[in-house]
Amino acid sequence: MSMIHEITTGAHRNTKRTRKGRGRASGHGKTAGRGTKGAKARVGKYVKRGHEHGQTPIFRRFPKRGFSNFKFARRFNIVNVADLERFEDGATVDAAALHEAGLVPAKDEPVKILGNGNLSRRLTVQAGHFSKSALEKIAQAGGVAQDSRGEPFVLPSEKKKGAAKGKAKADKAAKAEAAAE
Repeated sequence: MSMIHEITTGAHRNTKRTRKGRGRASGHGKTAGRGTKGAKARVGKYVKRGHEHGQTPIFRRFPKRGFSNFKFARRFNIVNVADLERFEDGATVDAAALHEAGLVPAKDEPVKILGNGNLSRRLTVQAGHFSKSALEKIAQAGGVAQDSRGEPFVLPSEKKKGAAKGKAKADKAAKAEAAAE
């Protein structure tokens, strides 16, 4: 029994392109595989994506409903701690300095510093937000993390979720009763 690679060794690697419109015997003669009439049969006629000719397009047939939080999302320009290594020791790094260095596009979005990489320089970093690991690495290097107003940055307290939240309320109520007695 022959193997497939033995059978195909003599076959050509590239097939010739089909020559359309070269007579009825070729199978691609006369209309050259375009069917008859209509915009798609014409030369140079471009039909844009989603166009369904006379039929009502799908984006108009489907009802629009629901809600999206897309425009309410908090967006940040992300900069890693490793990227701050390019600044000189003792420098103040803010959004303007980051834009000048090409790390942040000129947008109105606040900057968030993430803790990817290491930092060996002592910097004063001003940003809209910091990750926990970024705060630790900046502090280890002897630097200071400040919010966008120039005040020392403090991580927001973690939110309690689900059952833990209910338990916390119950504990608080019990403490209030004990204090009232």
